[in-house]
Amino acid sequence: MALSFCLTVTAEAAQEQKPKEKVKKKKPKLLNKFDKTIKAEIDAAEKLRKKGKVEEALRAFESLVQRYPQSPRSRYGKAQSEDDLAEKVRSNEVLLKAINTYREVAELPDPPADLVKTTLKRRAERQQFLGRMRGALATLEWLVQLFPEDISLKNDLGVGFLLMGDNKNAKRVYEEVLAVAPNDGFAKVHYGFILKSDNMIAESIPFLREGLQTGDPGTDDGRFYFHLGDALQRVGDSSAYEWYELGHQRGHFASVWQRSLYNVDGLKAQPWWTPRETTYTDLVKALEKNWKTIRDEALSVMDPSRGLFVPEDENLREKGQWGQFTLWQQGKKVEKSCRSVPKTCALLERYPEATGCKRGQIKYSVMQPGTHVWPHTGPTNCRLRMHLGLVIPANGCQIRCTNQTRAWEEGKVLIFDDSFEHEVWQDASSYRLIFIVDVWHPELTQYQRQTLSPI
Repeated sequence: MALSFCLTVTAEAAQEQKPKEKVKKKKPKLLNKFDKTIKAEIDAAEKLRKKGKVEEALRAFESLVQRYPQSPRSRYGKAQSEDDLAEKVRSNEVLLKAINTYREVAELPDPPADLVKTTLKRRAERQQFLGRMRGALATLEWLVQLFPEDISLKNDLGVGFLLMGDNKNAKRVYEEVLAVAPNDGFAKVHYGFILKSDNMIAESIPFLREGLQTGDPGTDDGRFYFHLGDALQRVGDSSAYEWYELGHQRGHFASVWQRSLYNVDGLKAQPWWTPRETTYTDLVKALEKNWKTIRDEALSVMDPSRGLFVPEDENLREKGQWGQFTLWQQGKKVEKSCRSVPKTCALLERYPEATGCKRGQIKYSVMQPGTHVWPHTGPTNCRLRMHLGLVIPANGCQIRCTNQTRAWEEGKVLIFDDSFEHEVWQDASSYRLIFIVDVWHPELTQYQRQTLSPI
């Protein structure tokens, strides 16, 4: 109880933390001795850029670079103007020119340290924007070599490794940071995030919690509240909900229960839905009318030796076995799977609200006795999830969404919004088989359905 009380107090403390006194930032020195002699010309070109006259600014800076090839500030102005132009005309080709010019600035003989730092940080950001993660990582490593004492650059390097999926090197970087700056909040939350990803649940908690408490820049992120709460739930600590409440107050979650991170504002939010409320009554009727066909095709592919059902791989199970066989993923049909269950796939083809749902899946789900799925939330509020009961034991199988618990029935559809916290128990003596169909949230427009990114 003492531990729980301590966490309760710390959540309140984080909520009531006083804003840190703002340290007056020194204005970066971007001009070397030579650039000071041509400051008036640089300022004139920069004025054009600030006014949004991108093409004129670019011509002005190109002229300066031609006349003064050793001027770091002129070349930096050229890179910024190319960067602005790339954004204006939406051109990756122009952005690549900017990325190259940023590199040239840092390679000149006498650039001020502040200018090099500013230039290369922007270069890494733009490389990441283009998805050039390896190139960005090289730029970040270059920065750390040039400025080994700058903790924030090491923190950025850690993020660079995370974006590459290289948790091992990210972990090493944050361990180095915490060895010299043990109270660095940014390093703490990211280190905690990595430990949590490595399933070191209890170990991740102090780092996530203490990192959030610092209020340091870069720590107030929904993902850290999400993972701290989840870790606390998994060790049986009810103070998780205080952190969820704090995340909600900070604007990261729609509510304590609804904690998805990729959302469209203003959509109707409730845990359980009726078919009529979804407007997809035709789909529900078709699923319920044809449930035996859907079930029989599932049974025909459930032979373990065929290996079509793959284990759940999102680390959502406390214990047990949970297999899935996917027919549509992110709005794309899995042709190979559908060849095994042709009648089911042919039926679904008539319902684009399901097959075109780029933020969901259509899949069979089989759960063996003794399985418990941790409380969790889906990634987005843009979908609703239908569960059609196919093989349901008489007792022992339940699903909780928020504070309401329900059971499946064979041939019947349950509908819930999986962006709300839900949890599953399978304590029967035989397997449970259901069919999961995700559909677009009915309030999304056609345009939103076409343009939302897949999840």
